[in-house]
Amino acid sequence: MELPATFLSEDQFTCSICLEVFNNPVSTPCGHSFCQACISSYWDGGRGTKFYECPLCKESFRKRPELHINRTLKEITEQFKQIANAVPMDGRGGGGVEDPNSHPHHCHHLALSPPQRPGEMPETIFAEMMTRFQRLSSPEMPHTNLSCPNDPQSSSPVNNEHHDPPPPYSPPRSCVETAEHRGHHVIPAKREWHIKKSQLGIAEVELTDLICERERKVEEIHNSLQEIQAVAERETHGTVCVFSKLISSLERCQAEVLEVMETSRRAAEHRAQGLLTELQEEITELRKRRTAVSQLALSEDYILFFKKFPSLSTTPQAKDWSSVSVVSELTSGGILRTVNQMMERFQEEIQKLPEVCQQSSSDQTVPRPNPKIRRVQEYAANIILDANTAHPRLLISADGKQVRCGDRHQSLPDNPERFDRVVCVLARQGFSSGRHYWEVEVGAKTDWDLGVASCSVNRKGKISVSPAHGYWFLSLRDRTDFAFRTEPSTSLTVNLRPSRIGVYVDCDKGLVSFYNVEARLLIYTFTDLFSDNIHAFFSPCTNKSGRNEAPLIICPVED
Repeated sequence: MELPATFLSEDQFTCSICLEVFNNPVSTPCGHSFCQACISSYWDGGRGTKFYECPLCKESFRKRPELHINRTLKEITEQFKQIANAVPMDGRGGGGVEDPNSHPHHCHHLALSPPQRPGEMPETIFAEMMTRFQRLSSPEMPHTNLSCPNDPQSSSPVNNEHHDPPPPYSPPRSCVETAEHRGHHVIPAKREWHIKKSQLGIAEVELTDLICERERKVEEIHNSLQEIQAVAERETHGTVCVFSKLISSLERCQAEVLEVMETSRRAAEHRAQGLLTELQEEITELRKRRTAVSQLALSEDYILFFKKFPSLSTTPQAKDWSSVSVVSELTSGGILRTVNQMMERFQEEIQKLPEVCQQSSSDQTVPRPNPKIRRVQEYAANIILDANTAHPRLLISADGKQVRCGDRHQSLPDNPERFDRVVCVLARQGFSSGRHYWEVEVGAKTDWDLGVASCSVNRKGKISVSPAHGYWFLSLRDRTDFAFRTEPSTSLTVNLRPSRIGVYVDCDKGLVSFYNVEARLLIYTFTDLFSDNIHAFFSPCTNKSGRNEAPLIICPVED
């Protein structure tokens, strides 16, 4: 799209180094524009310096900026050149005549053009701009300063005897005829006013574009907030419905369990009532027989005595009640025990829900992987556990990739490298230089220790675990208490509980770092000096009667 003359100004297309119209214009980081060849030559001339600076504002850059041609500015410059080529070379607009009555020291001027349309630059001013542009473009003519030579604000005085005649405009006589300014180049205020107005027009357009761009961003942010609010309301409603259903399900389950217990109680009661009735009937019969026996023993009628004696002298057949009992599942506590076990597992899963939701939200907010995680994964090491160092209660898998704590000590040789009091184990390979990384699945374990240990650490009896004693490891206790083992321990705040831990070691820098692999977050970094070979260190901790029996698993490192 061609630019209207109103918005064209010679100063906007002039390189401040060669003082000519831009040729392949480029822009520096500070925002100033120059010819590509000019700024390159300017910087090439200062090879001995460590900095590159802008010729205008003198802002310096430690690294030489990589400059690209400003396509927009180049296109505008080319349009300006095309307009300039279309203007007559004598510098006079159509219809211009000399004023025979002009003063001999005055400049020639043009006849006024017909009134321009609103918003257009007068043709006389535009012709003057073209004439000045042609003089600047002429290789044999030096660039002249348009300011007054005697003006202290002028940047480069000009010899009046050598500069070209002034442009064909009639400046105000009051200025030209004064002794101080006679014969100097002057700038008519009205012409400069029009030029500056055109520059303000460009500035206004640019400001309008900036305003529109930011208004669109404001609208975009408002729309995003409205969408987030709508989604939040929808998610909240759905979550409340799910939890309401869950509560209803629990209440229904509770009612069913209570019904089972009531049925069991009624069945036990019914059986007990039947047994009690049968026992009472037997007791009544036995009491009757006992009364008859007592009466017969006191009778004086021997004929009656001998008649009843055979039937009353023998013990009647009676039921054996020794193995009869009334039992129920309620008396053994089986139902309550089952309910407690199920509720513990349910609570464990429910406790994970906020963390899972937070992690899901974090993944959506930051979709890009942490570059630091990607870098350390490049140093993956094949870690294998050394069974000869394992505490007797530890059970090592055949491939040396898993370790868990058993219920009792195993019968193992008490070799010097075996830990005999702390339930831990080291890896086979040791590191003395380079960078190494491995990942360990900790799952939902309540307690564990992971890190590195020096090859020369004490392994017998009670040991002190800290960097000063050759141990650098991260610990978890009671599901939530994270700490790095220093003296005293350094407590850590871990918002997202990890199920897989990444361990990174830089032996040369004395660096050990721990990562939450799923969340791709750095948990903690410690810097020290490794004076000896170091080995990967593992402790699944005691199983706590089955509550922490899950193993630590060395996992393959995945990108």
